[in-house]
Amino acid sequence: MTNLDRINELARLSKTRDLTEEEKAEQKKLREDYIKDFRESFRKTLVHTKVVDEEGRDVTPEKIRAEREKEDQ
Repeated sequence: MTNLDRINELARLSKTRDLTEEEKAEQKKLREDYIKDFRESFRKTLVHTKVVDEEGRDVTPEKIRAEREKEDQ
């Protein structure tokens, strides 16, 4: 079972009854981990995206280029 599956399971369960303190803590931790993983994945996607104008010139922002170079090292 993935973290997302367990998050959804706890959400469904919370609609039928109150979650125990342990379940609430687990839910909070799973959500934090999920958001952390999502943000890292999104950041990597952005870092590896090349921005090109209508004439085919690379206009990727310098900040993204710098992050890409840091990652490649």
